[in-house]
Amino acid sequence: MRVVMFGFQTWGHRTLQALLDSEHDVAMVVTHPRGEGAYEKVWSDSVEELAREAGVPVMVRERPDDEELYEALKQVAPDVIVATNWRTWIPPRIFTLPAFGTLNVHDALLPAYAGFSPLIWALLNDEPEVGVTAHMMDDTLDAGPIVLQRAVPVGPEDTTTDLFHKTLELFGPITVDGLAEIASGRRDFVPQDRSKASFFHKRSEEDIRIDWTWTAEELSRLVRAQSAPYPQAFCFHKQQRLEIISARVSEAVYGGTPGRIFYREGDGVAVVAGAEARRGRSKALLITKVRTEDGTELAAHEYFTTMGGYLTSRPSPE
Repeated sequence: MRVVMFGFQTWGHRTLQALLDSEHDVAMVVTHPRGEGAYEKVWSDSVEELAREAGVPVMVRERPDDEELYEALKQVAPDVIVATNWRTWIPPRIFTLPAFGTLNVHDALLPAYAGFSPLIWALLNDEPEVGVTAHMMDDTLDAGPIVLQRAVPVGPEDTTTDLFHKTLELFGPITVDGLAEIASGRRDFVPQDRSKASFFHKRSEEDIRIDWTWTAEELSRLVRAQSAPYPQAFCFHKQQRLEIISARVSEAVYGGTPGRIFYREGDGVAVVAGAEARRGRSKALLITKVRTEDGTELAAHEYFTTMGGYLTSRPSPE
């Protein structure tokens, strides 16, 4: 089939490579300009560079709603559009232009986790598996009928970085296999159950700020979810920003006030966590490695040379 691809970052790069290696004719690529946001700098392999190296015409757009792009698409006359990690709304006159419509590939097990940063949100919410969905695009973002869906399990120590690599391997195959389903003439794709849908916003600085009233289990997942190269979870100690590079749930129960730097346990330092910690039935967040405001990385025992004092969500009043 004659394909136009809309894509961005490493997800789009991997999808485009699979299309170039397939029997399909990639007639044009549309991609976003390189972004300066923290999350746009992560997994930032260039779709534009790959397309140009392959001799495929490229148009760079923040939003695909101008007449020049529309006319170019009409001239190219694709059989199908493939969209992967496209960050802005695609208008109906674009996604319905090809005879076979538009196949969107999203890194979540839709209908749950539509929208942005699905792997991070899923890990935060302790989901047992994550995956990739290829679905037909319609008027509602990430809501069209499902063509194919593939899942991978979330391991007990997995970080978002681990899940990224696991799911990235699915993008090329599910795209090519999804196009085969469309080319076969099949149209009985599975409607999404909208009663099970969820839609998540982009991650920002506020989303990685540690709240010590969260349980140790929740905070441990936050640290794993914000694994390098993603921006890492942070708090404050003695007015200085402190990033938590690695942590886990303590073995022992530690009662008291959330945020209290309490006790050395094994290779870590236990910090009291959870809104119910005062009742003495909560585990602590066992911090094992930190990064200071000047970028220095230290083992917890090196950084916390004495016990006592508090980690806070915001700088404490002087």
